[in-house]
Order: sequence, then structure tokens, then C-alpha cells
Amino acid sequence: MNKFMEFLENILLPIADKLNNNRYLTALRDGFMVALPFIIFGSIFVVLANLPFLDRLIGEEAFATYQNALAPASESTLSLMGLFVIVGIGYKLTQRYGLEAIYGGAVAIASFLILTPQVLEGVAGAIPAASLGAEGMFLGIVTAFVSAELYRFFTQKKWTIKMPAGVPDQVSKSFSALIPVALTLSIFLVLRIVFSFTPFDTIQNFIYTLIQEPLTALGSGLPATIIAVLLIQVFWFFGLHGQIIINSVFDPIWYALNNENLQAFQAGQEIPNVVTKQFIDTFLVGMGGTGMTLAVIILILIIGRSRQMKELGKLGAPASIFNVNEPIIFGLPIVMNPLSLIPWILAPVVVTIITYFAMSTGIVPKPAGIIVPWTTPPLLSGFLATGNAWQGAVLQAFNLIVVMIIWWPFLKIIDKSYYENEKKSSK
Repeated sequence: MNKFMEFLENILLPIADKLNNNRYLTALRDGFMVALPFIIFGSIFVVLANLPFLDRLIGEEAFATYQNALAPASESTLSLMGLFVIVGIGYKLTQRYGLEAIYGGAVAIASFLILTPQVLEGVAGAIPAASLGAEGMFLGIVTAFVSAELYRFFTQKKWTIKMPAGVPDQVSKSFSALIPVALTLSIFLVLRIVFSFTPFDTIQNFIYTLIQEPLTALGSGLPATIIAVLLIQVFWFFGLHGQIIINSVFDPIWYALNNENLQAFQAGQEIPNVVTKQFIDTFLVGMGGTGMTLAVIILILIIGRSRQMKELGKLGAPASIFNVNEPIIFGLPIVMNPLSLIPWILAPVVVTIITYFAMSTGIVPKPAGIIVPWTTPPLLSGFLATGNAWQGAVLQAFNLIVVMIIWWPFLKIIDKSYYENEKKSSK
């Protein structure tokens, strides 16, 4: 066990630290955080627009009017989520360099729009909504990184216009950003013109065809998902926020798959993907936090004999219901505790496999693409994430029982150790 622990520590810790401190992955993570309020807002109205049995209560015609009235809420947020992410990435990356962050966000979105196809059904200047959502996500992320770096390069080279003293600060900043912005956008315009002479016509078509589709296919498969879940658990075991590290890499793929499901759900079509952002967030993380530790809390309250375990269960239960599990992760502890390593890693993998096959075989509906707030309690979150299907809640309940079974022998050992130590100290 000691050699295995040393191997994990020596190999994985340096990699995890580098990923956690990488400026681009940090900007990517923070960019999604900027978009999160808009995504949640749109998701809430998707749920409200598809309340079960409402069409039977008020009639199909009234229900259609009701849905049309609520549609702009999701169409102006979820359908355009790529725009919010792009602005967030450009802003956060530019801010990290200590420059005027607002221009980094603005130049990122302008660069992306230059590269985006602007003809829809023969109408010039009309941008397809899909290009601003999941379909354009990869191009948007790459564009945000490159445009922010170009803006930084030109600014730090002092290729700027300096205004005389006495000019208002905001006016001076605007003129200072003029040349870096103009040069950055000119480069993207040239790139667009070059691609117009290729069979792909636009760089967005190129990226989506040759890069995003293969990566999305990989990210939607069970093997890649298991690897992602394994890494999340291993990083957390060493005290590193595995969710942030792995999500920085996989979120663009999972969100794209999520959006495909949402579009199919809203159109009343068959939902295509099992693995999505909500597959991870609702059926793994959304059951007490990373590692589904609500099951551990319940088990502690059932079998715990030591005072330490009982108090930990009482302390951790309220937060765990809303998927906040730092008390249990650092209080049991799970971090750097060899006794918790096996169930901590094994349980999420088993639940991932169970959930994947339950959905792929049709026993449980696939995630509907609705972004359920991460603090939504289990059972309710499973119901909402599957488009208001009771099977989603039942699957969550079943998975909690599975996690409890896996943890049972290990938690008994931990509790016994604490109990015996308490008896010795009381003598």
C-alpha cells in the first residue's frame, strides 16, 4: 500500500499541480463560471416550460402559448452559451496578465464573430444560432485564447496610442486599446478570407468537422468517462480539486453533448447522448458532492459507534444534502487516508457504469440537457435532469444504496479504529 501511495504521489501530484495552475485551464474554468448564471437561468425556464401533465391541465393550445412565452428565456441564454463562455475566457485571461480585462473579453467575442459564418438561408449577415452555442464552442474557446494572447502581445509591445495628460482616463484607455484591438481583429479577418478559399469555407466548419466531432465522440463514450471519473477521485484523494482540474478539459465536450440533448428534448425528438454535463453533475457529483458522499453520511448515521463519526455525520449531513461535502472529505478524512482510497475510487466508477447502461438501454431516460443547479438535492435533481422523469430519481436512490454497500466494510474499519482509540483515551 505504501509503495502504491508513493507511486501515485510521485507521478500524479506534479501533473495535477501543473494542470491546476495552468493559466489557460484556469481561464477556461473561470469562463464557464461566468456563463453559469445564464445557463442556470435558461435551464430553470426549460424546466418550467416542460412541466409534466401541464398540457392536460390547461389544454394543448394554451400549453403551446405558455411555452412560446417562456421560450426567449432559454433561447437567449442556453442557445447562446458559447458567447458567454468566450467573453469570460477572454476577460479572465487578459485579467491574469494585468491588462484591461474588458477589452480582452470584447476582442474575443469580436474575433469569434469574424470567423463565424454569417449567411443563413441566403440572408447575408444572419448568424445561425447553432454557431453561437455548442456547435461553435470549440472555435470560440480557441479564438478566445488566441485573441487574448494577441491583444496582450500588441499591448505589451507598446503598440498603442498615448493620449496627452488631462484626457479622461476612460477615453485614454479606449485609444490605448485601439491599435492592439485593430491588429488582432485584422489577423482573424485574414484567417477568415484564407479559409474561404478552402473546401471547408469557414474555420468553424473545419474545426467542427475535423476536431470537435471526433473529440465529442470520445468524450461521450464510457471508457473516456470512466477515466475522467477516476482522475477526479485520485486528485481529490491528494487534496486537489479534481472536479476543477478535469472539468477544465472535459467541460467543452460535456456541454456540447448537453446542448445536443437539450435541442432534441425541446424539439420532442429522441435524445442522442448518455454522457453529458448533467450525467456527471447530477448522477455523480450531485449526490452529496464529489464521490457521492451523501451515501457515506447516511451510512455513518446508521452504523457509526464512535463519537467522532457520529458528530461528523451530524455536522456533514445538512451540507451534504445540498452537495457540499468538504466536511466529510476533510473530516473523515478521505484525503490521504489509505482506508478510504478503495471505496473512494471504486464507488464512482461502479455508479458511472450502472448509470450509463441504465440510460443506454432505455430503463432510465437520458439527460434532457437541462442544467440543474448543483445545489439541488438528490432525487429532485435526478427527476429534473431527465426531463421530469421519475426514473431519474429512482436511479439516484439505487446508486446511493450501491455506494453505501461499497463503503460499508471500509467505514466499519474506520469507525472501529476511532471507537477503540476513544475507549483508550477515556481510561
